[in-house]
This record gives sequence, C-alpha cells and structure tokens, in this order.
Amino acid sequence: MIDKQHLIDRFTRYVKVDTESDPESDSTPSTEKQWDLAHQLVAELKEIGLEDVTIDENAYIMATLPSNIDKEVPVIGFVSHFDTTPDFTGKNVNPQVIENYDGGDIVLNEAENIVLSPKDFDEMLQYKGQTLITTDGTTLLGADDKAGIAEIVSAMEYLVKHPEIKHGKIRVGFTPDEEIGRGAHKFDVAKFGAEWAYTMDGSQIGELEYENFNAAGAVVKVQGKIVHPGYAKGKMVNSMYMATDFINSLPRLETPEHTEGREGFFHLYSIEGEVDGTKLQYIIRDHDKDHFEARKKMMQELADELNAQYEKEAITVEIKDQYFNMREKIEPVMHIVDIAEEAMKKAEITPLIKPIRGGTDGSQLSYMGLPCPNIFAGGHNFHGRYEYVPVESMLKAIEVIVNIAQITAEK
Repeated sequence: MIDKQHLIDRFTRYVKVDTESDPESDSTPSTEKQWDLAHQLVAELKEIGLEDVTIDENAYIMATLPSNIDKEVPVIGFVSHFDTTPDFTGKNVNPQVIENYDGGDIVLNEAENIVLSPKDFDEMLQYKGQTLITTDGTTLLGADDKAGIAEIVSAMEYLVKHPEIKHGKIRVGFTPDEEIGRGAHKFDVAKFGAEWAYTMDGSQIGELEYENFNAAGAVVKVQGKIVHPGYAKGKMVNSMYMATDFINSLPRLETPEHTEGREGFFHLYSIEGEVDGTKLQYIIRDHDKDHFEARKKMMQELADELNAQYEKEAITVEIKDQYFNMREKIEPVMHIVDIAEEAMKKAEITPLIKPIRGGTDGSQLSYMGLPCPNIFAGGHNFHGRYEYVPVESMLKAIEVIVNIAQITAEK
C-alpha cells in the first residue's frame, strides 16, 4: 500500500519539530512553536493534492479530499492533534529506527543506561520481526499524536494517487493543544462539515474506542496560620497537616495506580505547601456519570466535614468539569463504530473495543455535534522516554482509514 520508508521519513520529520503545549498559557495555540509544524502540514496537504486547505488564527487546520463518485455519500472526517504533552520534553527529539526487532532489550541511551525492555513492557514481544521507532531516551517520541497525523496524510495521499478506490468527500482536521485539554475548544464543527469523524489517537493496533472518562479538575486550598515556631502553641495552624488529613480521607485504593477498566479514581497530581497555605490539585475520573457526580460530591462533603472538625473554614474546594463520556453521543449512531470495526477486519486486524482511560478530542467533538470514535495510531508508552511505535501498526492504520472511506461509499 504505502511505501514503508516514505512513511518513516514523514513521521520522523514531524516528531523532530518541537510542539510541546503549555497549560499555563492563555493563547491558542498555547506555544508559538506549534505554528512551525502547523505551517509545514498546510504546505504538505496542498502538495499531496488536497483542496480547501485552511489554517485559522488559532492554528486549526482543515482540508478536503473531494468525492470521486456520483452518488450522495455522507461526508466523513479524520482528526489528529499536532501538539505533544508538557509531561516530558519534546525538544530535540532524535528518533531511532530499529529494523527487524529481535524481541530483546533496546538500548535507547548507552551513556545514561536507559533501556527499553520487554521485561518492563511485555507487549513489545508482539512486534518481534517488525520495525520499531523509539526515542533516544532523553525525550518523548511524539507518536501521540504525530503518528495519527502521518497516517491521515499518508492515507489521503494514497487515495489521491488511486482514484480507482471510490469514496465520498473526506475532511481532515489537525488541532493544537489537545494534550492540555483544549484541542476541540475552538474547532469549528460547522466549517468542518462532516456527518461524523474519527480521531486517530489511540494506542496499540486494533484499539477502537467510543467510551471515555467523565472528567473534572479540582483545586483544594487549605488556609493555615503562620506564627513564629518558638511562640506557636495554641496559635499556629499548619495548613500542610490539614491538607494531609484531606488527602488521607479520600479512598486510598481509588487512585490511578490501583484501578483499571471502567474503574474511576481521584488523582492528586500536584502539592504546593507552606505552613500558611497549601494547594492540592486533583483530577477526578469515572466512566459512570452517577459515580462521577458522587466523586465530586464526596470531595466537597469531605471539606465540609474537616472544616467542622477544625471549627474554621480552612478548606475550600473548586471543581470544574472538563469533558464527558462520549458513549452517550455515539450509541445513537453506532453504525459509525460498525464501519470502523468492519474496516479493521478487512485489514485482518482484530478490533479491541474498550473504554479509554483518559480523554480525546473526540469526546468534546461528539458533544459539539460531531460524533467521533477513536481509532488506534499504533504507539505505546506515551508521554515519556520509553515511547515507541511499530511502523507496521502505522501502515495498518492507513489501511483502516482507506477501508473506512471505501465502506462508507459502498454503504
């Protein structure tokens, strides 16, 4: 189908561009450097023959592959994001291409003794004999989601070069700032004009997802009282001790490291503390809407209960919803999942239908009127130095995109 080396060259070219997003920034995109890849993508989409290629003032890219059949076919879309997470550096990415992987350890960085090993990541063994693209151990790779972009661009290029494959109108969209939860915030669904779409933003080959967490963020502030420690008896109030009481009062086993599948959690990801004041930052996640609401209620009730014990309003909780489970929006149009499943089977891939333990642009887009399940892009170990992607998985993702276009036109 697609030339393997051509795909490797395209993907490695993308990941070498630093596109790390910044949650502290109020601009869109949140970092100026995201424009570097955005402008490259616009030029490339024009070069491969797409039409109506646009980029708006917020770096949202859209383009069209026109229909090549006479009958009326639903307009479909494919979406990916070009930013990388701020969790780990994406600067000076130096991808390594491992041909014919032998199933053993891969030394990512000899000087720093950084090794990617199937002893730690046993799923590597299913890719024995394939070509893996890894990091050099000092950065992330950026397969999340530059693999998805490479697959969409390559699939569109293939369809342009093979007009004998019949398809309806296809729209593609590339977004900034997905990794900081804003990827869909300024996405113009009406302008995109698709009846439904697919995000190419999943992990291992075969993933097909139309459920995700309901998500909220919580900021817990604890007010203490600072007094000279030599004269503090009966006067000092140490906010860090009160914060510890709050932390320990939440269910200890309902945290990310103790949960899986559809189990929700409270995740404390930041603490800033001094005697006079402490700030805790949590994310709250659950697939079940009722359980999600109960978790938010639990946090507020815990603050109220501790305030009553301390006989002061020392603890405040501010909770903001972030996104919701897209299953509610996908189930009425399940044929779009069925098409993706059929496309995978046609490519001799076993579909892995499971809930996302996270979020995706597709969840927000689904609530904005664009139903948008998520399909694998092929990468593993996102957001860190051990990230890698099998090239053969990317080639299969391209095949799935082409199959979806074909099946939609046929049906």
